[in-house]
Amino acid sequence: MPRICIPYFQFVNEITDPISDTRKREDSLSADGKWRSFPKVPNLLQYVSSGTYYGRIKVNGKTIRESLETDVWSKAKQRLSDFQSKHQKNRGRFEAPFYKEAVELFKQDLAHDTTIKPQSKQYRLWCIKKLEKSWPELISLRLDQITEAGCKEWAAKMQKEIACHYYNNIIGTLKQIIQAGIKFHKEKTGEKLSNPAEEVKRTKILQKELQLPEPEQFIEMVANLRKASGGWGPRIGDLVEFLAYSGMRIASEALWVTWEDIDWQRKEIIVRGHPETGTKNSDIRRIPIISNMENLLERMRKKEKEEKGPILKISRCNEALKRVCTEMGINRLTHHDLRHLFATRCIESGVDIPTVSKWMGHKDGGVLALKTYGHLRNEHSQAMAAKVKF
Repeated sequence: MPRICIPYFQFVNEITDPISDTRKREDSLSADGKWRSFPKVPNLLQYVSSGTYYGRIKVNGKTIRESLETDVWSKAKQRLSDFQSKHQKNRGRFEAPFYKEAVELFKQDLAHDTTIKPQSKQYRLWCIKKLEKSWPELISLRLDQITEAGCKEWAAKMQKEIACHYYNNIIGTLKQIIQAGIKFHKEKTGEKLSNPAEEVKRTKILQKELQLPEPEQFIEMVANLRKASGGWGPRIGDLVEFLAYSGMRIASEALWVTWEDIDWQRKEIIVRGHPETGTKNSDIRRIPIISNMENLLERMRKKEKEEKGPILKISRCNEALKRVCTEMGINRLTHHDLRHLFATRCIESGVDIPTVSKWMGHKDGGVLALKTYGHLRNEHSQAMAAKVKF
């Protein structure tokens, strides 16, 4: 039987090849084989393993790559056009600075500000540390990524953890940092950003209830400090009495008083403050040497070979004060509480508030002193009330 030859025809399905018509596309693979690019269609990429197309563009030196969410060539080209249009609008625009960049700008301004004292500058730096510790995510945010809601949420949490005046100062520091970044961004781009921390409100300062030792308790406390504080006891006692009898601020005033500042003839101490920055209010003032202070200075004077240099030999006694208050069962005292003690004793002794305020270096004529010490002791209030006649 004769054999019949049947011709064989091979059919090719053109649509099964996702990269057909190579003349049109001329694709090439990346070195790692993961990405396919198309020289005749700039800004278009294809992720080989999934077939998904991506747009790629460089804006202000930064490469942006986004999925076009399709693996179909025709759709990819259409969406690429929209992708390019969107990002080309941002060419020439500068992104908002990061928070950490704003911090550096703020620190530069702070360092160059001659109107702010070194102690105040150090305090602001402390506020920055506290701020970043309580809100660690802030470091990685740009200013336009910091939201008003985020600021308020952080502030509400922090308000429960720290004293009201510290809270207000940290809030103020955050506002100033962001404002420094906003100013820089506007100078560079002309674009004004809003300050998301601006609506965070300061909290009301609650007046501290002063619970100070009675005269007998103070005498007992000083005796304990001198005898039970080791080799430093006598110097700790001198520091505590000096602060209580003068009402001076310890860091910016008391530690800088020298024997040359004692005016024995007029019985006054000249308060000059820090050699470079002066007192808190930048004024030199004179305070009277009350009888207790005179006795203290006379005792200290006998220990000196010559009356020159600083009067106080130590700069702090917090731990000793904490110990003695615990042992005596009284409220813990700080260096600053001894300043309050001076003012309270003066007012209870009949010195008018404006005079006490002047001795303490206030410039408000007694407004702050009246708010702080207007309570005084019940005994004093009753004694004053007994003088009122109708």
